[in-house]
Amino acid sequence: MPRTDAIIFEQPGRIALAATGLKTVETCEALIEIEVSGISTGTERLLFTGEMPPFPGMGYPLVPGYEAVGRVVESRAEDRIAPGTRVFVPGSHGFTEAHGLFGAQASHLVARTDRLVPVPAGSGDDAVLLALAATAHHAVAAGETLPELIVGHGVLGRLAARLCRALGAAPTVWETNEARQAGADAYTVVDPGEDERRDYRSILDVSGDAGILDTLIGRTARGGEIVLAGFYKAPLSFVFPPAFMRETRLRIAAEWAPGDMDSVLALIADGRLSLGGLVTHRAEPRQAEAAYRTAFEDADCLKMIIEWREGA
Repeated sequence: MPRTDAIIFEQPGRIALAATGLKTVETCEALIEIEVSGISTGTERLLFTGEMPPFPGMGYPLVPGYEAVGRVVESRAEDRIAPGTRVFVPGSHGFTEAHGLFGAQASHLVARTDRLVPVPAGSGDDAVLLALAATAHHAVAAGETLPELIVGHGVLGRLAARLCRALGAAPTVWETNEARQAGADAYTVVDPGEDERRDYRSILDVSGDAGILDTLIGRTARGGEIVLAGFYKAPLSFVFPPAFMRETRLRIAAEWAPGDMDSVLALIADGRLSLGGLVTHRAEPRQAEAAYRTAFEDADCLKMIIEWREGA
């Protein structure tokens, strides 16, 4: 049985780097040698803390992650993805000794070829952000109009703001953490306390703050819309009369669809969207525990990537 080095959450709060079994490549699957993988401060944090709501296939020990870039070394569907192709891998299902909820933090992955995304020529390690960019596109496109206000200036919020600019809009972005207020690219970032506007037609929330709805409802125009694109571990609630008076509408944006990825790739290809400048920290697999704590706790860390290349 083939084996791979993987970052494993043995149980909530406990991280290990260990070898684990990998299934044999079957029809319409490929084996990918991973170069880099990204740490998600949303889903992976909830898996690490044990606060992730139940999902099919979830359990411990598990291999986390859904952001990886590598090269195909074996393919059982060469007409779709040939060996040598550099691809983005949005997770895998090929571990035999650990759960693989998403499952991308490993040196080698087995994944269905129809889930692999060929990486644009000339892309570097920034390609690890493709799933986040597609998720941001899904959220930006979820409303009836492009967001006029984006809440949160982490990686997802920055990508959403860049997409708005690429599509012809100029959003305001709220960010309460002073360390994350810099880095705007042709849009405005402000502390919410400095923004007096209360007539936003479309608000996109990527903060994950379950207690933010009343604040956002108070900033919408009549008939305004709030798109929820964070992952909220606590129940959401709001005071009804202000929402009633404004006839506020709520939408939920979930994970990206293939069309979102196609749109992101097209925007990158014609130079309208950049993924640059968002990877701020790097670590080796053996530094996984410290890397995760930095990703989760350091506001200066926008995106932490794990380097799986030999000799990294």
